[in-house]
Amino acid sequence: MRQYRNVLIVWALGLLGMAYKGEVVYAADQTAPVTTIQPVEENFFGDKVTDPYPWLGISSSPEVKAWDKAQNRRTQTYLSSLPQRKKLYTRFMAAATQTSGGWKGLRVAGERVFAQTRLPSYQQPVIVNMDLSADPHTQIVSVNPNLLDPSGHTAIDWFVPSPDGKWVAVSLSKNGSEIGELHIFDARTGKETKEVPISHVQYPTAGGSVAWRADSTGFWYTRYPEGNLSNKRQYFNQQIWYHSLGKKDGEDRYVFGRDLPKIAEIRLDNSQNALYTLISVENGDGGEFAHYVMDSRGHIRQITHFADHVTAASIGPDNVLYLLSYDHAPKGKILAMSLDGSAADLLLSRARLLIPESDYAIQGEEELGGAAIVVTADNLYLKMLDGGPVRVGIYTHNGKPKGMLPVGKIASVSDIVSTRKGQVLYAEETYLTPQAIVRYDEQKGKSEKTKLVQKTPVSFKDIDVIREFAFSKDGTKIPLNILRKKGRKLNKETPAILCGYGGYGISLVPHFAGIGVKQWVEAGGIYVVANLRGGAEYGALWHQMGQLEKKQTVFDDFLASAHYMVQKHYTSPQHLAIIGASNGGLLVGAALTQEPTSFRAVVGLEGIYDLLHAEYSPNGAFNATELGTVENKSNYEKMKTYSPYQNITEGKSYPAVLLMMGLYDGRVSPEQSRKMTARLQAATASGFPVYLSVSESTGHGNGLSYSIGQMADYYAFIYDQLGLVRSGVKKSMKGSRKIIKSSRR
Repeated sequence: MRQYRNVLIVWALGLLGMAYKGEVVYAADQTAPVTTIQPVEENFFGDKVTDPYPWLGISSSPEVKAWDKAQNRRTQTYLSSLPQRKKLYTRFMAAATQTSGGWKGLRVAGERVFAQTRLPSYQQPVIVNMDLSADPHTQIVSVNPNLLDPSGHTAIDWFVPSPDGKWVAVSLSKNGSEIGELHIFDARTGKETKEVPISHVQYPTAGGSVAWRADSTGFWYTRYPEGNLSNKRQYFNQQIWYHSLGKKDGEDRYVFGRDLPKIAEIRLDNSQNALYTLISVENGDGGEFAHYVMDSRGHIRQITHFADHVTAASIGPDNVLYLLSYDHAPKGKILAMSLDGSAADLLLSRARLLIPESDYAIQGEEELGGAAIVVTADNLYLKMLDGGPVRVGIYTHNGKPKGMLPVGKIASVSDIVSTRKGQVLYAEETYLTPQAIVRYDEQKGKSEKTKLVQKTPVSFKDIDVIREFAFSKDGTKIPLNILRKKGRKLNKETPAILCGYGGYGISLVPHFAGIGVKQWVEAGGIYVVANLRGGAEYGALWHQMGQLEKKQTVFDDFLASAHYMVQKHYTSPQHLAIIGASNGGLLVGAALTQEPTSFRAVVGLEGIYDLLHAEYSPNGAFNATELGTVENKSNYEKMKTYSPYQNITEGKSYPAVLLMMGLYDGRVSPEQSRKMTARLQAATASGFPVYLSVSESTGHGNGLSYSIGQMADYYAFIYDQLGLVRSGVKKSMKGSRKIIKSSRR
């Protein structure tokens, strides 16, 4: 349990040239703005820990706002001085505006295919629908947030079309906050209906969800308790309510959820069978699920519990509930039970084993709601992971194997949907080829690309992907996906970028690399994606081996990946940069504090760095089932050993660092990046800079211009720190390692 004592409150009078009252430390990174120390001593189970910068967590404070501006001004001055930054931005933006957007969240409703896509001239993706041929010439824009908000700051969180295809329910949020409001649009005209928008339906990480009635006259939806969202309690206790079209929000009725854990994350789905609604409840972000079935009369029955190791489910058109279970099957097995029987038969113990565990790990539900188990009139489709690349197994309803979808060797498949015409649509892409929507004919057993093929001016014909394996500290093989120019011989001077994630059971499957990676490889570099434990690339056990008190395993895997690249003479520490976002920010933060001399440059995007305080932000509580909690002594003792912020050492030589954050980030508090920046600036003795980039109008997900600008910023930073220019010719790095002594007092 955490206790506070000896709190010293010393508010600054100003920043930079203005005087401070109280204790002041001058940064070892001496070009950085100075940051006042206002220490708070905390007691964790008798262990006293001092936080020097808790005041940086008060975003509304004038002092913090001034500090943000000073840090950002310094960072932008540096970035704008780099000649490659403008060139990179120009090239990235040109490629983006010539690229058709790809299609995500495929759904079939009312003889139409719905999807989310990005149109070249817009900041934010739009929702479109088209006929079942998936011909873009039949495409209609159903929801365009760019017309609602020309600034580009309003984004789509998620959407669900009505069964008849006439309406689209969509959650919209502003400034990357992911605090969503539910709107209903006419799918044919793209105009919003007269339905009053419903607030409190979406918040990160718990998110939000909708499931329509079979007759399209209303829908069930998630919402949070009424009240001011500035009250932290309003971020929890997600519930299910029902809304009838034409009724006012105040007439909606409560359905379910008041007895669930406060960190419950609810998903609703009846996309494959409108007579039953599947209610999936996750206990925070740790991968524990419970499943309920609601029939057409609104009766709800619980089928699985958090302790049952069932992580995904689907209700097929055959009225069968299919369950993805990891109970004594770490790579997953499929169970089945009929919903046509009596209530007494709806017990997990009565479910039959349909598909046993295989050599491949069955992939769970997708981020945008794509089903883990896709059921058509004839087949079952399961996405299966082989350390990162995705295969798709085809089975009969009796579980008999029928083969695999014909996909590439190092590829990913997503958004498998049935057109209910004996055909299936799915999205396929690789690191080197952009996304294409493919049609599979179930009778002929053949696939062909539709006309929905992402078009891009970026060609990867001269680039290879090779898969190799590093060996972690405990001997576990860690897959590495290495993108390099064909025929290029690597050596110790090859500039390299290593990225990873390693958490929440999220697998880094192959996605089209895009213009950022293309220009990097052109300049002579290599780009490496590591499939670390903590993900689910090899199933549930792979996730559990990097979860909670085993989190250090993830960092060991990442460091082993870096060591492997150096040992193979693919690069060297002075030519290696690492990058990670969100949980990946925690990854690179741990790496740079545990082995600071193994890297030359570090980029962290919206990262988690102070594990001892992360759970006390509203969204942080959802992470406790994945990262651990300081309310548990054993968890705390582990977390303290690798929490980056608490493991920065005075006088150590840290690499150059660029941290980036958005003030509207609802998933990771800006406090995390601020405190990590201040601590590194005060402690480092390498002479390398520590920068913080602050966006005042974005959050965890952002519009096109910001995303392109952010990418240009961190690539320009990496180019500069690794001693490259855009042509790939190295510049002199002499003098860049000059040690500046700290004048702290």
